[in-house]
Amino acid sequence: MSFQIKRYKKETENKTIGFPVDLIDKIKGAIKNENITFSRFVIQACKYALDDMEDNKKMELAKHKYL
Repeated sequence: MSFQIKRYKKETENKTIGFPVDLIDKIKGAIKNENITFSRFVIQACKYALDDMEDNKKMELAKHKYL
């Protein structure tokens, strides 16, 4: 599944996090003209990464099951 930008809002809690400047620039470029905030993009990217990790774990377990 590819990453897709979604436009929704849920309850949030503020956290302070430092980003490398080059990553900030890349994110700003990715969201330019997408009508989405920096924070919302980062939240979606984190969820995507977590889901991908979970999917990879499931595939690894299934792979070992058949060995």
